[in-house]
Amino acid sequence: MTVITPHLNPSRAGSIALIAGDLALNFANSASGRGFPSHQDHLQLPAHVADWLEHAGALDAATAADLRARLAADPAFADALLAEARRLRDDVRAVAAAIARRAAPPAPALDDLAALHAGWLAAAKLAPDGERRGWRWRVEEAPLAAALGPVALAAVALVTERDPTRIRECGGIACGWLFYDETKNNRRRWCEMEVCGNRAKQRRRAARGREA
Repeated sequence: MTVITPHLNPSRAGSIALIAGDLALNFANSASGRGFPSHQDHLQLPAHVADWLEHAGALDAATAADLRARLAADPAFADALLAEARRLRDDVRAVAAAIARRAAPPAPALDDLAALHAGWLAAAKLAPDGERRGWRWRVEEAPLAAALGPVALAAVALVTERDPTRIRECGGIACGWLFYDETKNNRRRWCEMEVCGNRAKQRRRAARGREA
């Protein structure tokens, strides 16, 4: 049985800010403050994965409802979904954080991300997407792949198709959120200026006050 870790605050999987400009990075941001007492994990229960996927637009409302029904009916599937979601999130986080720090992504995380992506992509089909075709999964045929396949696809696209110099990590203390910098001058520093940016300003003002 999956239980909420007692010290964690309630999950905000269905309402957390989506500030990254990229589906995979937003998924990595479903946890924050890793290694600090303020650590928060919003994927505490299997249903939270469905909540986040619907909130982020990876699943439509009907598919998310179908997924929740399957989670409630099949505890083994529910545990597998949560475990694989966290595994995928760890891979994305490890790869993207290394790129943000201008370091080589860890090979184990890259290899695992590739393996997850390949396995879930095998369950997808090319379907109409406007005037193009895109990869689509059916939850009734492959529920786990349908849930997490879109995130893995976005993660692989991030590291193979997008500009690595625009993958950034928030400069806030005990934050660790990642984002894709789409500013014209590529100088974005914070996940949200109203949160980590303002906290940094307050710390600077407090430091000047102590020096005065």
